[in-house]
Amino acid sequence: MRFRHPDGSTVHLAYCTNVHPAESLAGVRAQLRDHCEPVRRRLGRDRLGIGLWLARDAARTLINDPAELRALRAELDSRGLEVVTLNGFPYEGFGADEVKYRVYRPDWTEPDRLAHTTDLARLLAALLPDDVTEGSISTLPLAWRTPYDGDPEAARTACAALTTLAQRLDALSELTGKSIRIGLEPEPGCTVETTADAIAPLTDVAHDRIGICVDTCHLATSFEDPGTALDALNAAGVRVVKSQLSAALHAEHPHLPEVRTALGAFAEPRFLHQTRTSTAAGLRGTDDLDEAIGGRALPDSTAWRAHFHVPLHAPPAPPLTSTLPVLRTTLARLVGGPVPLTRHLEVETYTWQALPPELRPRTRTQLADGIAAELTLARDLLVDLGLKELP
Repeated sequence: MRFRHPDGSTVHLAYCTNVHPAESLAGVRAQLRDHCEPVRRRLGRDRLGIGLWLARDAARTLINDPAELRALRAELDSRGLEVVTLNGFPYEGFGADEVKYRVYRPDWTEPDRLAHTTDLARLLAALLPDDVTEGSISTLPLAWRTPYDGDPEAARTACAALTTLAQRLDALSELTGKSIRIGLEPEPGCTVETTADAIAPLTDVAHDRIGICVDTCHLATSFEDPGTALDALNAAGVRVVKSQLSAALHAEHPHLPEVRTALGAFAEPRFLHQTRTSTAAGLRGTDDLDEAIGGRALPDSTAWRAHFHVPLHAPPAPPLTSTLPVLRTTLARLVGGPVPLTRHLEVETYTWQALPPELRPRTRTQLADGIAAELTLARDLLVDLGLKELP
């Protein structure tokens, strides 16, 4: 979906296809047929943006076979779909029964991460619509904090890899005329957990093609103030490459037994749900939700937030809620001013099938309806901020 900002530029809105598990190119094509095109039809649009997730095997197939890449581009066009952004965070296995810590490997100290991201940049340059010259890719925020933290050699290796990537992106732009940018996506538990953590490494890389992806669920989980975060990034000269529009799980009174019970319904075995609380002594947290609700790992006199991407249009029932207000505030700062701070927005609710059983979609139709409802909410927020939806 495209929108005209009051300054005349185009802002793109997509939804991320990592909600549909697929490791192979055949699986990606099935996603387009079974999910993406039906969502577009529900929205009554001739064109729908998707934030494509290409696992390693699918990406390698496309890199090694130009005919397959041309065929994918043709299929996107025929189904009324367009790609201006990729989710390059998960490498493989994102649809596995248990993902947890696996999603952070390979990290930016490992050659496979650089190679895969280079492949994604080349593919995105070929998949961009003819009238679009800028693409974005979100990626792992360097590494999970252990064993990276405290290892200066790991930091140097990751910085060198990003510098090499920036040079490759420069060369790709010269070759294709397409400008691809990479955004580190801060996430709780990683060595870059917050937007503030991103400033130092991105300053070290010091290249316009390497910036940040602001995920509003992650921002809220870490209790970051959107205005303060974005002002600091701007002051440091860090570019917001893209933003993922998402909402975290919020529990205002975690000391109450009924709140613990409600939170327990969201503790599931597939993904990590890092949980945080903001205290007078600073941010406290656990790696997963069950660690928080099962004991005394977290103080419970202040609100808890969990890294669980809840549907934007359907916050959980009381006594829980979502951090949709943080998304609203962040979006207003990102695109509500005289000039947009980013032009790539992506709804990323990949946890539909991880919701408590009674809230999960049971059919493709129900999932498509839910995704369309999320995009409708995002569209309405953009229109309220003065953007005009384009055909």
